[in-house]
Amino acid sequence: MVRPHLEYAQSVWSPYKKKDILAVENVLRRASKMLPGLKNHTYPERLKALDIPSMVYRRMRGDMIETFKIINGYYDEAVNIALERNTGPTRGNSKKLAKGRCKTKKRQINFRLRIVDVWNSLPNDVVEADSVMRFEKLLDRF
Repeated sequence: MVRPHLEYAQSVWSPYKKKDILAVENVLRRASKMLPGLKNHTYPERLKALDIPSMVYRRMRGDMIETFKIINGYYDEAVNIALERNTGPTRGNSKKLAKGRCKTKKRQINFRLRIVDVWNSLPNDVVEADSVMRFEKLLDRF
């Protein structure tokens, strides 16, 4: 019952400070301790027993799925979310994004800038997936 509220809060609020990310993760940490038989286990053990990922991973995964949809044109042309592609010679995946520069912290947490490092670190077979479902499976495996 707690998890949907946390996911909604992350999608609307999008915490970027470490203390805020930790606060959201602590809610899940406390809620998982309340379940019978899991109180004396560590947080990673509880997540594994419940078969759920951490909130930090869920946010990153959601961002990568949205990036995949944007790059592969799953959205209508009216939606203008231009991600700058890296045009020079690259190592790694064939759909690398260019990292923009900014001076303010507020700009650094923008979707376009916060996803670049993670997206560029993905292997080529993951970013070249033929569907969203296939991308999700390959991303989880990676």
